[in-house]
Amino acid sequence: MSSPVTAVVFDIGNVLISWDPENLYKDLIPDASERQFFLDEVCPYDWNLEQDRGRPWGDAIAERLAKFPQYEEWIKAYYERWEEMLAGAIEANVSLLKELKDKGISLYAITNFSTEKFEDAKRLFPFLADSFIDTVISGDEKLLKPDAAIYNVLLERNQLEASNLVFIDDTLKNVEAAQGVGMKALHFSEANKLRSELKQLGLPL
Repeated sequence: MSSPVTAVVFDIGNVLISWDPENLYKDLIPDASERQFFLDEVCPYDWNLEQDRGRPWGDAIAERLAKFPQYEEWIKAYYERWEEMLAGAIEANVSLLKELKDKGISLYAITNFSTEKFEDAKRLFPFLADSFIDTVISGDEKLLKPDAAIYNVLLERNQLEASNLVFIDDTLKNVEAAQGVGMKALHFSEANKLRSELKQLGLPL
């Protein structure tokens, strides 16, 4: 018999809040091919991920400016106008979060997020500050999902049994990594399906 789920662990970006650099750059760079080049080559996802791993934003911007000085305005905007990349909370999932909390389910989070920008996110979305017993932030730990070590930070810091947790993430490799450390895990695609999957695991929704 499988262990009962006693706690839910959320990813944050694109599970609870919607983030996409396109939201900013579609206005800054109207030409689609030029925008694609910028986001693929100048400030690509892997570059941003290093800030999630703990690289200071000042260092990251300086490194890009040295390599691509002709894109100074757009590079600086990645940091200075970061909030414009956010399209708001994913309300159906935030409702799920609040419902679980109201019913006494323990809630945690593991997120690939820069420490500095997570402070901004908490200011914009107060539920990020007061919903979770513990939030493991990659920028603090200098670890990134899907490294098993970041999941183990949550388990060890909170003395949790992996088999009692269900982890929710929008990225399949992060879901598989959570399963690899013994958690149940769900790949988020849309809210109604997520609610149904959590109910099937015995959660009171």
